[in-house]
Amino acid sequence: MKLVELENIHLTLRFLGEISPQMVREVATILDKVEFRPFSMRIEGLGTFPEGSRRPRVVWLGVSHGAEEMKRIYEQIEKELRRLGFPKERERFVPHITIARVKWANAELLRVLHELREVIIGDMVVDSIRLKKSTLTRSGPIYETLHEVKARAV
Repeated sequence: MKLVELENIHLTLRFLGEISPQMVREVATILDKVEFRPFSMRIEGLGTFPEGSRRPRVVWLGVSHGAEEMKRIYEQIEKELRRLGFPKERERFVPHITIARVKWANAELLRVLHELREVIIGDMVVDSIRLKKSTLTRSGPIYETLHEVKARAV
């Protein structure tokens, strides 16, 4: 497996792909309108994509407490992105944090992943959302924050 570097761990609300500087500004405007208060999010449960596969490609941590708040934020953003012409997501939004990409899996790795499926990592406070730019390099992605919105009273 290749673990995600600690500084690159994040929860993706919506992947946008390559967009123009004008579209970046429009997405930033959408984010400025998102209404949410700071909330606690529990990182709990380990899974893989594809789910239940003997050949997993991605290992992720789930979100239990706080998942509904994440979904509400996602829905606010998604509604406005559709108005800008972004296509509907193929998969339903499930809050998760990718922690590793699997190069190949053997029986031992599958056993360990299964044993950790109910792991509890802990709680964190979500008090902002960010529009990030990802630049892929040979040594991995480099993320840059283009816009940040702090939680506020609704």
